[in-house]
Amino acid sequence: MAASKRNPEAGKRLRAVRERLHFTVREVEELSDKIADRKKSSQYYISHAWLTEAENGKFRPTIYKLYSLSTIYNIHVDEILAFWDINVGDIPKEQRSILLPRTHVIGPHLQRPEQTIRVPVEVREHVQFDKTNLVRRMFSDWADIPIALLRQMDLENSLYGYIGLNDYTLYPLIRPGSFVEIDAQQNKIQSGRWENEFRRPIYFVELRDTYVCSWCEITQGRLVLLPYTRSGQQVRQVRYPGEAEIVGRVTAVAMSLTDDESNTEEPRPV
Repeated sequence: MAASKRNPEAGKRLRAVRERLHFTVREVEELSDKIADRKKSSQYYISHAWLTEAENGKFRPTIYKLYSLSTIYNIHVDEILAFWDINVGDIPKEQRSILLPRTHVIGPHLQRPEQTIRVPVEVREHVQFDKTNLVRRMFSDWADIPIALLRQMDLENSLYGYIGLNDYTLYPLIRPGSFVEIDAQQNKIQSGRWENEFRRPIYFVELRDTYVCSWCEITQGRLVLLPYTRSGQQVRQVRYPGEAEIVGRVTAVAMSLTDDESNTEEPRPV
Protein backbone atom coordinates (compact mmCIF):
# COMPACT_ATOMS: atom_id res chain seq x y z
CA MET A 1 0.00 0.00 0.00
CA ALA A 2 1.45 3.33 -1.09
CA ALA A 3 0.15 6.46 0.60
CA SER A 4 0.36 9.65 -1.41
CA LYS A 5 -1.14 13.02 -2.04
CA ARG A 6 -4.85 12.66 -2.68
CA ASN A 7 -5.84 12.32 -6.31
CA PRO A 8 -9.67 12.19 -6.48
CA GLU A 9 -9.76 12.27 -10.28
CA ALA A 10 -7.58 9.18 -10.61
CA GLY A 11 -9.75 7.39 -8.05
CA LYS A 12 -12.91 8.29 -9.97
CA ARG A 13 -11.50 6.87 -13.18
CA LEU A 14 -10.45 3.68 -11.40
CA ARG A 15 -13.94 3.30 -9.96
CA ALA A 16 -15.53 3.97 -13.35
CA VAL A 17 -13.66 1.02 -14.87
CA ARG A 18 -14.84 -1.32 -12.11
CA GLU A 19 -18.44 -0.14 -12.35
CA ARG A 20 -18.44 -0.45 -16.13
CA LEU A 21 -17.53 -4.10 -15.70
CA HIS A 22 -20.15 -4.52 -12.92
CA PHE A 23 -17.61 -5.71 -10.36
CA THR A 24 -18.15 -5.14 -6.66
CA VAL A 25 -15.15 -4.33 -4.47
CA ARG A 26 -15.61 -7.72 -2.81
CA GLU A 27 -15.42 -9.50 -6.16
CA VAL A 28 -12.21 -7.66 -7.01
CA GLU A 29 -10.83 -8.68 -3.63
CA GLU A 30 -11.69 -12.34 -4.25
CA LEU A 31 -10.17 -12.36 -7.72
CA SER A 32 -6.99 -10.66 -6.55
CA ASP A 33 -6.70 -13.22 -3.76
CA LYS A 34 -6.58 -15.97 -6.40
CA ILE A 35 -3.88 -14.08 -8.31
CA ALA A 36 -1.87 -13.63 -5.10
CA ASP A 37 -2.23 -17.33 -4.40
CA ARG A 38 -0.97 -18.28 -7.86
CA LYS A 39 1.91 -15.83 -7.57
CA LYS A 40 2.61 -16.94 -4.01
CA SER A 41 2.81 -13.32 -2.89
CA SER A 42 0.39 -11.25 -0.82
CA GLN A 43 1.52 -8.11 -2.61
CA TYR A 44 -0.88 -8.93 -5.45
CA TYR A 45 -3.78 -9.01 -3.02
CA ILE A 46 -6.27 -6.10 -3.14
CA SER A 47 -8.47 -5.82 -0.08
CA HIS A 48 -11.89 -4.23 -0.41
CA ALA A 49 -10.77 -1.55 2.06
CA TRP A 50 -7.68 -0.69 0.02
CA LEU A 51 -9.68 -0.52 -3.22
CA THR A 52 -12.28 1.74 -1.61
CA GLU A 53 -9.56 4.12 -0.44
CA ALA A 54 -7.84 4.01 -3.84
CA GLU A 55 -11.12 4.89 -5.56
CA ASN A 56 -11.43 7.81 -3.15
CA GLY A 57 -8.09 9.06 -4.41
CA LYS A 58 -6.04 8.22 -1.32
CA PHE A 59 -3.69 5.52 -2.66
CA ARG A 60 -1.69 4.77 -5.79
CA PRO A 61 -1.31 1.11 -6.79
CA THR A 62 2.05 -0.59 -6.41
CA ILE A 63 3.38 -2.49 -9.42
CA TYR A 64 1.93 -5.68 -7.96
CA LYS A 65 -1.54 -4.23 -7.52
CA LEU A 66 -1.30 -2.72 -10.99
CA TYR A 67 -0.72 -6.24 -12.26
CA SER A 68 -3.82 -7.52 -10.47
CA LEU A 69 -6.02 -4.60 -11.53
CA SER A 70 -4.87 -4.93 -15.12
CA THR A 71 -5.61 -8.65 -15.08
CA ILE A 72 -9.01 -8.38 -13.41
CA TYR A 73 -10.24 -5.40 -15.46
CA ASN A 74 -8.72 -6.77 -18.70
CA ILE A 75 -7.06 -3.46 -19.58
CA HIS A 76 -3.41 -2.69 -20.16
CA VAL A 77 -1.29 -1.34 -17.32
CA ASP A 78 -0.62 1.74 -19.47
CA GLU A 79 -4.28 2.74 -19.23
CA ILE A 80 -4.30 2.54 -15.45
CA LEU A 81 -1.05 4.48 -15.20
CA ALA A 82 -2.66 7.21 -17.30
CA PHE A 83 -5.18 7.76 -14.48
CA TRP A 84 -2.23 9.21 -12.54
CA ASP A 85 -0.99 11.19 -15.58
CA ILE A 86 1.80 8.76 -16.37
CA ASN A 87 1.98 8.38 -20.15
CA VAL A 88 4.17 5.43 -21.12
CA GLY A 89 4.06 6.66 -24.71
CA ASP A 90 6.21 9.63 -23.67
CA ILE A 91 9.13 7.39 -22.78
CA PRO A 92 10.69 7.23 -26.29
CA LYS A 93 10.57 11.05 -26.47
CA GLU A 94 12.20 11.32 -23.04
CA GLN A 95 14.84 8.79 -24.05
CA ARG A 96 15.81 10.96 -27.00
CA SER A 97 16.44 13.86 -24.62
CA ILE A 98 18.91 11.80 -22.58
CA LEU A 99 22.20 11.77 -24.46
CA LEU A 100 24.16 8.72 -23.37
CA PRO A 101 27.95 9.04 -23.78
CA ARG A 102 28.60 5.43 -24.84
CA THR A 103 27.55 3.56 -27.96
CA HIS A 104 24.88 0.99 -27.14
CA VAL A 105 22.15 -1.18 -28.60
CA ILE A 106 18.56 0.04 -28.53
CA GLY A 107 16.02 -2.77 -28.69
CA PRO A 108 12.24 -2.77 -29.16
CA HIS A 109 11.73 -3.05 -25.40
CA LEU A 110 8.75 -0.69 -25.34
CA GLN A 111 6.83 -2.50 -28.04
CA ARG A 112 4.41 -5.06 -26.65
CA PRO A 113 4.32 -8.33 -28.63
CA GLU A 114 0.52 -8.29 -28.66
CA GLN A 115 0.26 -4.68 -29.76
CA THR A 116 -1.55 -4.33 -33.06
CA ILE A 117 -1.80 -1.44 -35.47
CA ARG A 118 -4.94 -0.64 -37.43
CA VAL A 119 -4.08 -0.18 -41.07
CA PRO A 120 -6.58 0.31 -43.91
CA VAL A 121 -6.91 -2.71 -46.20
CA GLU A 122 -6.53 -0.42 -49.19
CA VAL A 123 -3.27 1.04 -47.84
CA ARG A 124 -1.38 0.46 -51.08
CA GLU A 125 -4.02 2.38 -53.00
CA HIS A 126 -4.02 5.41 -50.69
CA VAL A 127 -0.37 5.66 -49.66
CA GLN A 128 2.13 5.90 -52.47
CA PHE A 129 5.36 4.57 -51.08
CA ASP A 130 7.11 4.99 -54.41
CA LYS A 131 6.95 8.80 -54.20
CA THR A 132 8.74 11.19 -51.88
CA ASN A 133 6.26 12.91 -49.58
CA LEU A 134 5.67 14.54 -46.20
CA VAL A 135 4.77 11.93 -43.60
CA ARG A 136 1.81 13.93 -42.28
CA ARG A 137 0.24 14.01 -45.72
CA MET A 138 0.93 10.35 -46.44
CA PHE A 139 -1.08 9.24 -43.40
CA SER A 140 -3.60 12.10 -43.18
CA ASP A 141 -6.55 9.81 -44.00
CA TRP A 142 -5.57 7.00 -41.64
CA ALA A 143 -7.52 6.44 -38.45
CA ASP A 144 -4.24 5.38 -36.82
CA ILE A 145 -0.64 6.10 -37.78
CA PRO A 146 1.58 2.97 -37.84
CA ILE A 147 3.20 3.45 -34.44
CA ALA A 148 5.67 0.58 -34.85
CA LEU A 149 7.06 2.30 -37.92
CA LEU A 150 7.01 5.88 -36.62
CA ARG A 151 7.60 5.19 -32.93
CA GLN A 152 10.54 7.55 -32.61
CA MET A 153 8.84 10.43 -34.41
CA ASP A 154 7.38 13.41 -32.62
CA LEU A 155 4.73 14.06 -35.27
CA GLU A 156 2.98 16.77 -33.27
CA ASN A 157 6.01 19.03 -32.94
CA SER A 158 8.32 18.04 -35.78
CA LEU A 159 8.19 17.66 -39.54
CA TYR A 160 9.23 14.46 -41.31
CA GLY A 161 9.62 13.43 -44.90
CA TYR A 162 9.60 10.03 -46.59
CA ILE A 163 11.95 9.26 -49.48
CA GLY A 164 9.99 7.37 -52.13
CA LEU A 165 11.06 3.91 -53.22
CA ASN A 166 11.64 5.27 -56.73
CA ASP A 167 13.59 8.32 -55.57
CA TYR A 168 17.35 7.81 -56.03
CA THR A 169 18.26 11.53 -56.04
CA LEU A 170 20.81 11.27 -53.21
CA TYR A 171 21.47 7.52 -53.40
CA PRO A 172 23.43 6.03 -51.69
CA LEU A 173 23.83 8.98 -49.32
CA ILE A 174 20.09 8.80 -48.61
CA ARG A 175 18.43 5.58 -49.73
CA PRO A 176 14.87 5.15 -51.03
CA GLY A 177 12.49 4.24 -48.20
CA SER A 178 14.30 6.46 -45.70
CA PHE A 179 12.67 8.90 -43.28
CA VAL A 180 14.16 12.35 -42.82
CA GLU A 181 13.62 14.93 -40.11
CA ILE A 182 13.09 18.47 -41.43
CA ASP A 183 13.80 21.79 -39.76
CA ALA A 184 11.16 24.05 -41.32
CA GLN A 185 12.86 27.11 -39.82
CA GLN A 186 15.83 26.60 -42.15
CA ASN A 187 14.04 27.28 -45.42
CA LYS A 188 16.63 29.55 -47.04
CA ILE A 189 19.22 28.00 -49.34
CA GLN A 190 22.74 28.41 -48.00
CA SER A 191 25.46 29.09 -50.52
CA GLY A 192 29.18 28.55 -50.20
CA ARG A 193 31.87 25.94 -50.41
CA TRP A 194 31.61 22.83 -48.32
CA GLU A 195 34.42 20.71 -46.91
CA ASN A 196 32.74 17.52 -48.10
CA GLU A 197 29.40 16.08 -49.18
CA PHE A 198 28.35 15.43 -45.59
CA ARG A 199 28.71 19.09 -44.66
CA ARG A 200 26.60 20.35 -47.54
CA PRO A 201 23.01 21.17 -46.48
CA ILE A 202 20.26 18.92 -47.85
CA TYR A 203 16.81 20.38 -48.41
CA PHE A 204 13.32 18.95 -48.69
CA VAL A 205 11.61 20.75 -51.57
CA GLU A 206 7.96 20.85 -52.63
CA LEU A 207 7.44 21.10 -56.39
CA ARG A 208 4.12 21.49 -58.19
CA ASP A 209 3.28 17.80 -58.26
CA THR A 210 5.85 16.09 -56.06
CA TYR A 211 8.56 16.44 -53.42
CA VAL A 212 12.29 16.01 -53.74
CA CYS A 213 15.14 15.74 -51.25
CA SER A 214 18.39 17.08 -52.66
CA TRP A 215 21.23 19.57 -52.55
CA CYS A 216 20.15 22.94 -53.88
CA GLU A 217 21.52 26.08 -55.50
CA ILE A 218 19.78 29.24 -56.66
CA THR A 219 20.97 30.68 -59.95
CA GLN A 220 19.30 33.56 -61.84
CA GLY A 221 15.83 32.94 -60.48
CA ARG A 222 16.01 29.20 -60.86
CA LEU A 223 16.35 26.51 -58.22
CA VAL A 224 18.89 23.89 -59.20
CA LEU A 225 18.26 20.46 -57.68
CA LEU A 226 21.56 18.62 -57.48
CA PRO A 227 21.67 14.81 -57.17
CA TYR A 228 24.48 12.78 -55.65
CA THR A 229 27.17 12.21 -58.27
CA ARG A 230 26.90 8.39 -58.03
CA SER A 231 23.11 8.30 -58.19
CA GLY A 232 22.86 8.39 -61.97
CA GLN A 233 20.18 11.07 -61.73
CA GLN A 234 20.03 14.24 -63.78
CA VAL A 235 20.34 17.81 -62.49
CA ARG A 236 16.93 19.50 -62.49
CA GLN A 237 16.05 23.16 -62.68
CA VAL A 238 12.74 24.87 -61.83
CA ARG A 239 11.63 28.46 -61.55
CA TYR A 240 12.02 29.77 -58.03
CA PRO A 241 9.95 30.60 -56.14
CA GLY A 242 7.22 30.10 -58.75
CA GLU A 243 7.55 26.35 -59.16
CA ALA A 244 9.19 25.31 -55.88
CA GLU A 245 9.00 25.88 -52.15
CA ILE A 246 11.72 24.99 -49.66
CA VAL A 247 10.00 22.96 -46.94
CA GLY A 248 13.12 22.99 -44.78
CA ARG A 249 16.57 21.59 -44.21
CA VAL A 250 17.08 17.90 -43.53
CA THR A 251 18.63 17.50 -40.08
CA ALA A 252 18.45 13.74 -39.51
CA VAL A 253 17.99 10.53 -41.48
CA ALA A 254 16.67 7.09 -40.54
CA MET A 255 17.40 4.47 -43.20
CA SER A 256 18.42 0.91 -43.92
CA LEU A 257 22.03 0.38 -44.95
CA THR A 258 21.23 -2.62 -47.16
CA ASP A 259 19.06 -3.02 -50.22
CA ASP A 260 16.09 -5.37 -50.39
CA GLU A 261 17.58 -8.89 -50.58
CA SER A 262 14.87 -9.88 -53.05
CA ASN A 263 16.40 -7.43 -55.51
CA THR A 264 19.68 -8.94 -56.64
CA GLU A 265 20.40 -6.21 -59.17
CA GLU A 266 21.86 -2.80 -58.46
CA PRO A 267 19.21 -0.08 -58.05
CA ARG A 268 18.48 1.61 -61.34
CA PRO A 269 17.87 5.35 -61.61
CA VAL A 270 14.34 6.28 -62.63
